[in-house]
Amino acid sequence: MTTNTHNGRWSHRLGRGAGRAWRGYLRREQRVAVWLVTRGVPAGAATAVLWIVKLAVLGMLLYTVSWLVLLLAFAVIAAWLARNADEDDEKGRAPHRGAPAPANCAPICASSASA
Repeated sequence: MTTNTHNGRWSHRLGRGAGRAWRGYLRREQRVAVWLVTRGVPAGAATAVLWIVKLAVLGMLLYTVSWLVLLLAFAVIAAWLARNADEDDEKGRAPHRGAPAPANCAPICASSASA
């Protein structure tokens, strides 16, 4: 009699681990519900308390994720602005006042110097 020693791909192992974690969570939740009922809390109230805790945890996760997304958006915008600022400098804007004028802009520079 041979046993199946093939472990499968990483995705299969990841799914199996997620399933085990979910079953463990459900067992723990059931234990908490039974513990609450033994302490005199009605079964409906114990279920409501568990749902309130789940929703509070979900709310905290969504709040955290929203701040992380906002931070990522600011980082992307800052990187985009930094990249575009470098391109604007290389395109050759008009020279600053007091800077020597390039040789090829004599008609334009002469009219702006008299102003």
